[in-house]
Amino acid sequence: MAFREISKDIYFVGTIDWSRRLFDELIPLPEGTSYNSYLIKSQDDALLIDTVDPSKITEFFQNIEELQVKRISYIVAQHAEQDHSGCIREVLKRFPGCKVITNRKCIDILIDELHLKEEDFHEIKDREIFIFGGQEMQFLFAPWVHWPETFLTHLPKKKILFTCDLFGSHLASSSLWASESTNSYLAAKRYYAEIMMPFRKNIQKHLQMLQEFSIDIIAPSHGPLHKNPATILNYYSEWVSDLVKKEVIIPYISMHGSTAAMVEYLVGQLIKRKIKVTPYHLTYTDIGVLAMALVDVATIILGSPTVITGPHPQVAFAAYLCNFLRPKVRFAGIIGSYGWGGKMEQDILEMLGNLKAEFLPSIIIKGYPRAEDFQKLDSLAEQIMLNHQKIE
Repeated sequence: MAFREISKDIYFVGTIDWSRRLFDELIPLPEGTSYNSYLIKSQDDALLIDTVDPSKITEFFQNIEELQVKRISYIVAQHAEQDHSGCIREVLKRFPGCKVITNRKCIDILIDELHLKEEDFHEIKDREIFIFGGQEMQFLFAPWVHWPETFLTHLPKKKILFTCDLFGSHLASSSLWASESTNSYLAAKRYYAEIMMPFRKNIQKHLQMLQEFSIDIIAPSHGPLHKNPATILNYYSEWVSDLVKKEVIIPYISMHGSTAAMVEYLVGQLIKRKIKVTPYHLTYTDIGVLAMALVDVATIILGSPTVITGPHPQVAFAAYLCNFLRPKVRFAGIIGSYGWGGKMEQDILEMLGNLKAEFLPSIIIKGYPRAEDFQKLDSLAEQIMLNHQKIE
């Protein structure tokens, strides 16, 4: 992958991973990803902002060589995860005297992860201004987006904001710049849902802080860059706000048809009440798609049969995911079935301890649903409709 110029003397030297399909052995990557590294040139010297994943080290150094860089004096390490920091050791080896610019928390993590030495670092403080080759840069600490050491780098003269994981997307693309297409929007929303959503309240504060700065370009460390910053900033403002959509999602599994019959009936009753609803059969659902649905939905209903005495493992995983991501969902409920007994409902409720939602009455039936069970589902649909009417 060739280097590309962002602005005079500022270059993209990152790499595209077209074929990667899983991140952290957890997150599906249906459209690959990129590892964005940036280089600032100043006569015979250079400064890097982040590196790339170690798997792409050869391409990374090819990009630097094509720019005919003879010296790199500094690496700004905005985040310690190795998809950004993984080539730091090799940069230090190839360019003796190079220093890693980062904060104290990141220093400690990189010493543990990469076995670097204290003398390899130049420690910076929040809002500190650093000048390289006449280019002024200011470091803006943004803890818990999504690690405690993360910070952003602002170039006031260029009006460029380097944001590491914030505002990124797992999207392999030959285009340097994000488009206004649905694809770019969905990739950004999926990235937010899977990685950033648990830190929604922190991001609210960081978005407020960014209003102080003039920004023409947002350069994240995954996915295309944004030369219309208002677009991605507006999306994030919506996603991290307390506003929800008057919609229902129903992640579910059914082993012998009982839970499926309940879900299908409830879906029909919600549609009759003009409520947007989407069932997600967990055998086939991409967890990233489910995470995206959780970003701004008002109500989630989990549907599960009882396996031995507890929930189906895939429903348990969905509950764990929901608890981990901490969505702003307002209402939650459980429906399902059992054969001879168990504590499926209790187990799911215990898994949802982080959910700040009002829990609706559970509907747990024995065997296949009867007329009185469908009447309970009618009541549940009615309650959901009334709840949604109260949402501002």
